[in-house]
Amino acid sequence: MTKYTVLPVDAAALKELRVADDAGRLRVPYVATHDDEGSPLRCCLRPIGLGERIALVSYAPLRRWAAAEGALPGAYDEQGPVFIHADDCGGFTPGEEYPFDRPGALRTVRRYDARGHITGGRLLEIPADATAGFDAAFDEAFSDPDVVLVHVRALEYGCFHFEVRRPSAEER
Repeated sequence: MTKYTVLPVDAAALKELRVADDAGRLRVPYVATHDDEGSPLRCCLRPIGLGERIALVSYAPLRRWAAAEGALPGAYDEQGPVFIHADDCGGFTPGEEYPFDRPGALRTVRRYDARGHITGGRLLEIPADATAGFDAAFDEAFSDPDVVLVHVRALEYGCFHFEVRRPSAEER
């Protein structure tokens, strides 16, 4: 069982992204081909299946978090490509494992403070026990009291995979 709560792109953001993305471009849906198959969907945090109706959109996760929190990330604000279902898919259902947890895959675990500034990060090569590996990386990140959220990104492309926020006192 995962120790931390994984957050996909939230429902309100998905509704907006299914019209226009964070770069202002209109969504262009298409049917997934073999080239897309297995790539991560950020709406439901599972791999794309052949023939699914998807869209590749530009997403700015820190910008959206900062707007909700009143933070000013400044130059740390960034946007990048993510796949989503072109239509509502019902979203993410938390499970026993972290999403996109293929052993040997390389991830960055990027830490942010309450201002939305990067406070560090680390490379994570997902171990055979992926859940324990992610738990240890998040434990390390949240051992710094200034860290309020963590973004997990693919090392190869830098694209956002999912977010984890500091657990509340009740959750710890």
